[in-house]
Amino acid sequence: MKKIFFMTLTAIAVGACNSEPKFKVEGEVAGADGKMLYLEASALEGIIPLDSVKLKGDGSFAFKQTRPVSPEFYRLRVDEKVINFSVDSTEAVTINAPYTDFATAYTVEGSANSSKIKELTIKQVQLQNSVNTLYQSMQGHKIGADVFQDSLAALLKSYKDEVKINYIFAAPNTAAAYFALFQKLNNYLIFDPLNSKEDVKCFAAVATSLNNFYPHADRSKNLYNIVIKGMKNTRTPQQKVLELPEDAINETGVIDISLRDMKGNIRKLSELKGKAVILDFTIYQSAVSASHNYMLRDLYDKYVDQGLEIYQISLDADEHYWKTTADNLPWVCVRDGNGVYSAMAAAYNVQEIPSLFLINKANELSARGESVKDLEAAVKALL
Repeated sequence: MKKIFFMTLTAIAVGACNSEPKFKVEGEVAGADGKMLYLEASALEGIIPLDSVKLKGDGSFAFKQTRPVSPEFYRLRVDEKVINFSVDSTEAVTINAPYTDFATAYTVEGSANSSKIKELTIKQVQLQNSVNTLYQSMQGHKIGADVFQDSLAALLKSYKDEVKINYIFAAPNTAAAYFALFQKLNNYLIFDPLNSKEDVKCFAAVATSLNNFYPHADRSKNLYNIVIKGMKNTRTPQQKVLELPEDAINETGVIDISLRDMKGNIRKLSELKGKAVILDFTIYQSAVSASHNYMLRDLYDKYVDQGLEIYQISLDADEHYWKTTADNLPWVCVRDGNGVYSAMAAAYNVQEIPSLFLINKANELSARGESVKDLEAAVKALL
């Protein structure tokens, strides 16, 4: 009798475990016979393997996992090809995809958020392809560095404006809006929550909505912390009269700059007298940083032996990130800890980042970047 009672309790316990709410993702992957398909969680701490299956001839699959208590992100992976999707109130998501173009040519049913995530993924791929084409055109000398810079800025602005209006502010309480915040270009966040006041507003809109619905979720807390840090970094300081040392302005009127490099050494702009200098204000932790530095590297490699130097000022909020990223750059890299409220940037009337200036060999300010039609030609003229 006791044995029967124990077995009954065991059956009830197993039944209770099996009754936990599950979500299901199923479908087919065409042309992937013998390939391994993985289900992974895209968690805050990184990618977590959940399940896998070896695909057979028809490519059918079905995974079941415990439903999350708040919206979470998952992905299907074949080789290095990835499909991102989300699960919130959805119990069943159907995804069908060809092995070729797995990450973009799939269809998704049963999850409106996952459909939006697909739209965002395709738009991001198109943006990256456009930026890559633009860079190749510059590398092939089909367009000048100035056209590259202007076109890159226009592409990024157009993308961010569309995503802000149609995906973030239109429905900030959705998983798709959260996904949009963390999209990347050249492996950098497109929306910068640490250095851009406008981008902080996007993060704040989603953080507020997420906190209202899921105040105890880890993603809600993490997003809130990001917003608080971003607000501190971009808070407008009290108005102060810009005071420059008397020796900061030399006899030619160029405002000298004296900042520390990664090794802690003071590097002065005026010490580069005798060279043609590109003075560059930038933020490494931004979506355009990599492409911008590729452009500068192209010019530097061509003309460094003829007397070109670059004096690059980081306005990054994250000092460690600046040091890590700038470590392999061959030119002068310094950082202003005041970030986007740099007194030096204000003195040069920097209106946007990145922003560059040309200084001739006599240490005289020659031109602002936005006024230069052909940057390479302007650099050559200074040498």
